[in-house]
Amino acid sequence: MSKLVTIYGGSGFVGRYIARRMAKAGWRVRVAVRNPNEAIFVRPYGVVGQVEPILCNIRDDASVRAAMQGAEAVVNCVGILVETGRNRFDPVQAEGAARVARLAAEEGVARMVQISAIGADADALSDYAASKGEGEMAVQKYMPDAVILRPSIVFGPEDDFFNRFAGMARNSPVLPVVGQGTLFQPVYVDDVAQAAVLGVIGKAEGGIYELGGPEVDTFRGLMVRMLDVIHRRRLILNMPNWIARIMAWGFDLLQSITLGLFTNRMITRDQVKNLANDNVVSEGAKTFADLGIKPVSMASVLPDYLWRFRPSGQYDAIKDSARNLRNS
Repeated sequence: MSKLVTIYGGSGFVGRYIARRMAKAGWRVRVAVRNPNEAIFVRPYGVVGQVEPILCNIRDDASVRAAMQGAEAVVNCVGILVETGRNRFDPVQAEGAARVARLAAEEGVARMVQISAIGADADALSDYAASKGEGEMAVQKYMPDAVILRPSIVFGPEDDFFNRFAGMARNSPVLPVVGQGTLFQPVYVDDVAQAAVLGVIGKAEGGIYELGGPEVDTFRGLMVRMLDVIHRRRLILNMPNWIARIMAWGFDLLQSITLGLFTNRMITRDQVKNLANDNVVSEGAKTFADLGIKPVSMASVLPDYLWRFRPSGQYDAIKDSARNLRNS
């Protein structure tokens, strides 16, 4: 019988790519999620019955334990960028990771892969980064040989970074950014998935790996690249930190007083804190090179999914060619 891997949060952005790769490698894949009915799309990643979404609550021991029964390995992809309702950083990213690792150790699961983030630090000012760091510490406590992956900003067809700002650029002449000089090292989602698979199958040594793509650029520089891909000219407006903090406070307050009816998808106070720090691979850290993976560039991927934000969508290049013919 094929080996089984349980992927917590396996229908999310990164998790679905890991699930697809594990299925192609011949493993049975159990996708543990809050809403299995919304994760049906993972089933075609393998043959009938090979990839199955199941109900799991990362806050509940019994639920997490049941999801890993019979698994050779577990991958924890559960994480949030914004706190909403009961989804708070500590219960999800610190306690959730600790729960998966502790129960995996109790159940004799052979290997664990934890998806974290560059900047994870239990002593960080940002609650997001601190909870990620606390989660890492717990994973290393219970599963000392676990593979912990810290990607920079992850890009790909379903990302919430380039898609988000491209959508803003389509509807507004101004593109506001916070921390325009902050450095990032965007990494392609399938490269992160490839690294996770190496951890699952035992071909990666335990420890922390910081994953960044081949290019480092400022926040502003990334927006310039994105605008070039979608063929739009927009004013990139740097928002001073003090203004960003006031706006973030207002949006956070609005979310609080509306009891979550309004979700702050604009900018939070915690995100302002995070944007004060560069998001690049640290000197001396284990990287893709230690895994034998050559990460792909943004230029080779962004046009494949950002074309829909161009003025004429998929026909933009054709219209440019026709215009050039008329002018020649």
